[in-house]
Amino acid sequence: MKEFRVLSPTAILGYGFPVQSFANGMDCKPDVIAVDAGSTDPGPYYLGAGKSFTDRQAVKRDLAIMLQAGMDSGIPVIVGTAGGSGAKPHLDWCLDIVIEIAREHDLHFRMAVIPSDFDKELLTERLRVGAIKVLEPGKPLTEKDIRESTSVVGQMGMEPVMEALAAGSQVVVTGRCYDPAVFAAAPVLAGFDRGLAVHMGKILECAAIAATPGSGSDCMIGYLRSDHFLLEPLNPTRKCTTTSVAAHTLYEKTNPYLLPGPGGSLDLRQTKFIQESENTVRVSGSRFLPAPVYTIKLEGARKVGNRAVSIAGARDPVFIREIDTILAGVRDRVTDNFSDIPPGTFHLLFHVYGRNGVMGELEPVQETCSHELGIVIEAVAPTQRMANTICSFARSTMLHYGYPGRLATAGNLAFPYSPSDFEAGEVYQFSIHHLLEVEDPTAAFPIQYREV
Repeated sequence: MKEFRVLSPTAILGYGFPVQSFANGMDCKPDVIAVDAGSTDPGPYYLGAGKSFTDRQAVKRDLAIMLQAGMDSGIPVIVGTAGGSGAKPHLDWCLDIVIEIAREHDLHFRMAVIPSDFDKELLTERLRVGAIKVLEPGKPLTEKDIRESTSVVGQMGMEPVMEALAAGSQVVVTGRCYDPAVFAAAPVLAGFDRGLAVHMGKILECAAIAATPGSGSDCMIGYLRSDHFLLEPLNPTRKCTTTSVAAHTLYEKTNPYLLPGPGGSLDLRQTKFIQESENTVRVSGSRFLPAPVYTIKLEGARKVGNRAVSIAGARDPVFIREIDTILAGVRDRVTDNFSDIPPGTFHLLFHVYGRNGVMGELEPVQETCSHELGIVIEAVAPTQRMANTICSFARSTMLHYGYPGRLATAGNLAFPYSPSDFEAGEVYQFSIHHLLEVEDPTAAFPIQYREV
């Protein structure tokens, strides 16, 4: 039976994987090793600051195993969203690791590098002609958003990766890339169904998270055939079940049947999940629906200030009962003390764990039952000095704040650390999260070929 095998070592490059699981995967004779190396999940800081959210040594460890195995077996190794966010600093960071590994292990290969950065002037022109659309529930993009962004990347589809593979690249390293694309590109290039390949890639991108017990630090292999694909974890302690695979198919989605991506949507209305064996699941019926206009998701981040944080705990039941009154009073005291600073210049936030620290205003449980609270005081301001000042004043005010029923004459808060306040550095927010209409899915992502 015609079959294409894709090995996914780990959920994100640098998250690690057992060497034996990887060896089991190589024993299955995969046609390609592919890994997703990034995400927007850790927030806008990493894109804006040009830093990786994964550790360099951990990435090097994973990548060294993958590159040596790929070169020994003569199969391609594909890395998507290099460095965590895929902008030029992240891509360069990952490429330095690749070159270092090649030098240390005497590896020789043809490498395709596919940047994903977008020129701001070009985006401004495209905005003016209406080629950049809102990605719900966001707001329309403005020229100011583009101008203030430190980095802007586009989420490439599988087409640039396919072009690089067709040119004989043994290693492909991309900037920001649609997560399933690095897993689907090689089999689609080989003639397999796009819908099934993208769906398999959607699951393989997180490796063994789709197994039970799930893990982002373990390997998974996919077997793509003409009318279905199989998913199998490579650690004997894990199993793929219809529930675990279907659940992973549904996560991070606003619609259970349609998953939009570059160039179209994955249609899951006819998808079936069948338990093939004790640890393997068969998936069939997934289709790819091409969009009338090919769109690329743009991502950008801008700096909004600097952050200072103080962490404290409270155990007094009266303090806990009066927490809303206390927070409002502290906020009013800060506002009054710094009334010479224009409104909106700084932001003071309280995160109360044990009450609604996770969900905030969306928390459905309104009555606090906790015997203790964890309180994070956060100040964001244009400069680190101002953020430090606001945080320090808010912390000292809360520490000695007099509230109804208060018995203590000492402090209200318990601090786990000394010093109690921390400089958290630069703060970024996502400034661009929109769709760019393009005629050619590869033109925006010129490929650079290197002999390593």
